[in-house]
Amino acid sequence: MSNLDPIKLSPAFKDYLWGGDRLKKEYNKHSDMEKIAESWELSTHKDGESVVSDGEYKGMKLSEYIKKNPENVLGSNASKFDFFPILIKFIDAKDNLSIQVHPDDEYSLKNNGEYGKTEMWYILDCDEGSFLYYGFDHEITLKQFKKAIEENTLLDLLNKVEVKKGDVFFIEAGTVHAIGKGIVICEIQQNSNITYRVYDYNRKDKNGKTRPLHIEQAIAVAKTVPPKKYVYKDKNILAKCKYFTVKKADIHGEKNFLVTDGCFKSIIVISGGGELILNDHKTELIKGDSVFIPAQNADFKICGNCEVIISYV
Repeated sequence: MSNLDPIKLSPAFKDYLWGGDRLKKEYNKHSDMEKIAESWELSTHKDGESVVSDGEYKGMKLSEYIKKNPENVLGSNASKFDFFPILIKFIDAKDNLSIQVHPDDEYSLKNNGEYGKTEMWYILDCDEGSFLYYGFDHEITLKQFKKAIEENTLLDLLNKVEVKKGDVFFIEAGTVHAIGKGIVICEIQQNSNITYRVYDYNRKDKNGKTRPLHIEQAIAVAKTVPPKKYVYKDKNILAKCKYFTVKKADIHGEKNFLVTDGCFKSIIVISGGGELILNDHKTELIKGDSVFIPAQNADFKICGNCEVIISYV
């Protein structure tokens, strides 16, 4: 495999009703949308693709770049997936997100034609006192789950967690959850856009309509036990599962890294700035940047003062 230069990506934006303007103000996102709820930083999903923003492939969708390049830019590890394996987002929750749950692969492939959705959250920033819902605070039955939805008492059963900057949550498919207002997140997830809402605060969208709920599907896929806790020997690992590995690196000066022919690497800059150097190719980094490094056997380094999230499969 020959050496391939990194590419910068421009995101697809979503202006869901709960979004704010912090991605514009603090993460260098540029959009005509009044508010940006999500920016899809690494995506080949049909609902919003990333676009190459520099180099000879500038303006090309990420999926087009992957198909056009004759090399195996994704790496051998990605070949076990039928689709591009992951999707990475920034999320700005100015208001509460709905109480929701995502299906696993088996249920989603059968009913939706795409993968399920296991994900992880890294808390980039949050207002004082911000919280989220993360599974149930004790084991319940599906009958109790259904009754709580019908009687509008679901929030009383959920595990309410106050958050701080740097917190990490692994949201396995089937975990009932919701991001609370005042929180900015970097989310790494399976390449899926399937969400089953079970409670939405009776909100109305810009057309004056309540958003649909998916009670039957949610009951079919929900895990009604408290979420598992995960501990990793490597302190730099934020999350690790069969779908993705996510690490965080703090750069103060210069740090060396490795990319292999096993998998591409995604670099998301969450603070500061600097430069990424691979194959004598230099890529400027600023807060909010998304860089895709094609699979190959090579060393690269990041210079400067910044924090990055590195993801691969």
